[in-house]
Amino acid sequence: MSEPVSPALSKRVSLLHAVGIVDEDKLLKCTHCGFCLPTCPTYRELGLEMDSPRGRLYLMRSVLSGRSRLDDDFKTYIYRCLDCRACESACPSGVPYGVLVEQARAMFEQSYTRSTGQRALIAGVFGGLLPHQGRIRALFGALRFYQRSGLQRLVRGSGVLKLLGRMGEMESFLPPIPSASFRKRLTRVTPAEGERRYRIGFISGCIMEPMFADINLATVRVLARNGCEVVTPREQGCCGALHLHNGVRDRAKELAKTNIEVFLGGDLDAIVINSAGCGAALKEYGELFEHDPEWAERAAAFSAKMRDVHEWLVEIGTVPPTHSVRKRVTYDDACHLIHGQKVSLQPRALLKSVPGIEWVELRESDWCCGSAGIYNITQPDMSEQILSRKMKFVEDTQADILLTGNPGCLLQLRKGVRQADLRMHVMHPIELLDWAYTGVEPDSIRRGF
Repeated sequence: MSEPVSPALSKRVSLLHAVGIVDEDKLLKCTHCGFCLPTCPTYRELGLEMDSPRGRLYLMRSVLSGRSRLDDDFKTYIYRCLDCRACESACPSGVPYGVLVEQARAMFEQSYTRSTGQRALIAGVFGGLLPHQGRIRALFGALRFYQRSGLQRLVRGSGVLKLLGRMGEMESFLPPIPSASFRKRLTRVTPAEGERRYRIGFISGCIMEPMFADINLATVRVLARNGCEVVTPREQGCCGALHLHNGVRDRAKELAKTNIEVFLGGDLDAIVINSAGCGAALKEYGELFEHDPEWAERAAAFSAKMRDVHEWLVEIGTVPPTHSVRKRVTYDDACHLIHGQKVSLQPRALLKSVPGIEWVELRESDWCCGSAGIYNITQPDMSEQILSRKMKFVEDTQADILLTGNPGCLLQLRKGVRQADLRMHVMHPIELLDWAYTGVEPDSIRRGF
């Protein structure tokens, strides 16, 4: 791994730096102090320097200087990172590690020749599926038919899922997919209840909309209850977060341009989202276009308007909920909310405002659950190790309800709860707040999640 790269590859890496894919100035902020090491899940599990943030930053610099290759070792260490960004919270030098690891993956994808099968998979997921809302809805429509037609019971009874290994295991944790008619309840404009205080845009999300339509509806109800007219443009698209996490940077930029144009033309006080990972990416559109003179100003303006829903509600002040929820409640910080967006106190403040709850703090709530986008698919063994540690502390809370603010985390923690055979519901915090406003039990409780 220490052999010098070829002149051609060195030239290629220099070109990547020049066009803004790699920002060496950000790399140089690292002083190698090591404060990041105790916060890194992969370093804690493996104990290897190259599986720590400091080690990965050193590897990036080695490639840029020509001392190391963009090879399989580089791929192993860079992609074994969860990109949970806990190291950013610990770093005294302000190293933007999340941006750097995304740039490193983009550098790798631009310069490394993957197998034909890998290229086809990447093109299919990040080019053929995620950018296209219609195709995503069609996929989830097929999944709903699979669940509702009796085919799911037949497949599960046949034992074929065991032959599929990890993918078969993941099928068992797929939540019930809502009908298209249920999703359509989210209208283009939802008026504020009472006096309109704000006009905001709502990002419904390419996964949240078809899989968690109930959470989106609860979010809009809570926002409307607190004086917000909510605009949900149909023209919005995928935020590009998964593309960025996996090095598909050019496609992420195209998706970002669509959202910037759609939402900046709407005369909005804020743009609000309920998905932590997507929110972190949207808040960093300014960074994504910082070297693009045509888009830099608009991208920065867009990011300045972005708010996580918990952050926004605390910022504007909420109407006190009146319905009592007599449940023991705990909260797990989604990584891209606490570390990426620095939002941690706000969800707790909102949850503690709910009458009747018994609050219990979760030990290591700021540690990753192992979901990390598609990490639990691409790195299943490491993901399982990290989840196993998390679930020990979840079980200790003896909570009735476990809350978290990200779709991937919801699925991962529901899986952990089932594996541990815990009598516990896993919900989005906004569902509990909506419950306290309306007095109506959330769908996730009624469905047994």
